[in-house]
Amino acid sequence: MRIVRYSRNEAIRYGIIDEKEVVELAGDPLFAGFETTGERIPLAEITLLAPSIPRSKIVCVGKNYRDHAAEMGGEAPGEPLLFLKPNTSVIGPDDAIVRPSQSQRTDYEGELAVVIGRVAKNVPADRALDYVFGYTIGNDVTARDLQKSDGQWSRAKGFDTFCPLGPIIETEFDLDGGARIVTRVNGEVRQDGPISDMVHSVPDIIAYASAAFTLLPGDVILTGTPAGIGEFGAGDVVEVEISGLGILRNTARNA
Repeated sequence: MRIVRYSRNEAIRYGIIDEKEVVELAGDPLFAGFETTGERIPLAEITLLAPSIPRSKIVCVGKNYRDHAAEMGGEAPGEPLLFLKPNTSVIGPDDAIVRPSQSQRTDYEGELAVVIGRVAKNVPADRALDYVFGYTIGNDVTARDLQKSDGQWSRAKGFDTFCPLGPIIETEFDLDGGARIVTRVNGEVRQDGPISDMVHSVPDIIAYASAAFTLLPGDVILTGTPAGIGEFGAGDVVEVEISGLGILRNTARNA
């Protein structure tokens, strides 16, 4: 199922995409299941929002593609390199990425995002996918100069608007189906790599993260970015596409 969170007539709702319509759900499917209201709404009449607003955190994995680790001047870590983004960094499709005045360089990082569906603590890798609600697209926006000057990543990765998510959550996404991450800036391809090139798999990441801290329904895991990271400026349109999940598009502006 393709799940969306959307606004219409100043109300926020959840729904299931059915061709060119949305079947309205009675509530947040993470907690209320898939009961519908019976109303069907044309896609043209809704505004898509970030499909998930994490209740507590966004867990990110650094240098999880060897080619990206190499372009950053190192090797992929032997274990997942975890860091967190605050939930206040989340924006949705077509929302503006705001380049902060503190930074002179903001970079895109297109990524596969995993939405957790159940409370997960000390989950073994062979059961980890049972805790996944679905998958969406993320952009781990980074103030690259601040990442280098700070020596740690919280501020550089955590500014408001630095975690675009969307446009949908696909509950039946095939991790082994050959999907690729393609990032474009103003239509020019900057990243293009298969998700199969991940060093640490989605089940292994969930197992590793849940051994450290409890994952809650709605929490998001960003699984890393392939090579080709780079800068974008005010007015640029950044698109991240993953086959089967659609296109996440955002335009940048200065603060």
